[in-house]
Amino acid sequence: MTLYTPALFKEERPEVVLRLMREARLCLLVSNGAGGVPDISHIPLQTDGRRVVGHLARANPHWKALREAGRAVAVFPGPEGYISPNSYPTKAETHRVVPTWNYEAVHAEGPVEIIEDAARLREIVVALTDQHEARSAAPWSVDDAPAEFIGAQLKGIVGVVLTIETLTGKRKLSQNRNDADRKGALDGLGPEDAALARSMRAARDGD
Repeated sequence: MTLYTPALFKEERPEVVLRLMREARLCLLVSNGAGGVPDISHIPLQTDGRRVVGHLARANPHWKALREAGRAVAVFPGPEGYISPNSYPTKAETHRVVPTWNYEAVHAEGPVEIIEDAARLREIVVALTDQHEARSAAPWSVDDAPAEFIGAQLKGIVGVVLTIETLTGKRKLSQNRNDADRKGALDGLGPEDAALARSMRAARDGD
C-alpha cells in the first residue's frame, strides 16, 4: 500500500521532495516481514535523489530480511504537530471544525542491495558522518579515530542501498483551510512547533 496522499497535499516538485528528504533526521526503513507484519528499523539515511543509503547493525536481523524481501520503503519524516480547532476563526462562526495533525513526509520505494564490503561500508559511514557533523563548529571525522578501531566497528554493520523507483511526497499543512484559518493555525502553534510553522508558512507562500 502506498502513502495515502489526497491531491491537495501531494508534493511532486523534485527539488522540494529532495529538500524534505535531506532535511529529515531519524528515518524509517520498512520491508515485508514474516508473520504478516513489516520489519522496521529507525536509522539515519542519506540520499542524492536516486539512491537512499544507510547502515544497520549486523546483529539486527532486519538486514537478512531485507536481502530476502529484495525491496523496501524508506520513510523520511518532517516537521509535525497538532492543530486545535480552537485556533480556527471558523470555530466561532460555525463550530464545524475538528482537530487535525499537520506533517510532512516522503516515502521512497525500490529494490535494495546489502553491502558487506569494508571499503564501501567506510564510504557510507564517512558520508553520513560528514553530513551530520557539518552542523558542528568543530566537526568530528572518521579519520579522527584509530584506523584499527574503525575497521573493527565496520565489521559490526552492514550497508543498505535502496535504488529509488517511486517517490511520494506529502505536505499536509492546512492547505484545505481558508486564509483566516491557516493564519489561526499558525498563530496557535507553540514554540516547540517552530519547524512546523516554517513549513506551513512556506506552503502558504507557494514554496
